[in-house]
Amino acid sequence: TLDLTCRETPCFVKFSEMEKAANMQAEMNEVLPLLLLVTVGSTLQFYLIGKKCKVLQDMNRHLEAVLKEKRALRKRLIKPRCQESLPIEATFHKCIVQLLTEAVTFIEKLESHLQSVRSIPQIPNMMKNMDTTLTKTEVLVMDLEELTEQILKWRELQKKVYSD
Repeated sequence: TLDLTCRETPCFVKFSEMEKAANMQAEMNEVLPLLLLVTVGSTLQFYLIGKKCKVLQDMNRHLEAVLKEKRALRKRLIKPRCQESLPIEATFHKCIVQLLTEAVTFIEKLESHLQSVRSIPQIPNMMKNMDTTLTKTEVLVMDLEELTEQILKWRELQKKVYSD
């Protein structure tokens, strides 16, 4: 009852209003940083969304330009590049000719090296064939030696027969 009677007097009404104002100020001090943080966050989010939108618009413009030039790009891609003539200063003509001859030589050597590399898996087979051929040749040499001995014996016999 004391509290109720105290508050109704004009003296305490002022204190009550000041207490309410202080409470409201405290609530505002608590809410204001959160509100400020939310505002800054949403502003930053809108800024980033705007940047992303601008990047997407730039990409869209680029893709539209590519689609417009699709026919020209297709022609450029289909057309062989080696048939286009490049302007070369006259002082470099000799160098270009030398470069082309060296390029041709390089390509020829490259082809021979590639053939050598392609034949590597066939080497064991080739070695086997060479071994077989070598043994056949040795057999033929032995047969030839035997035949030469027989021919020489026959010749000696013929000499004896004619001499008798």
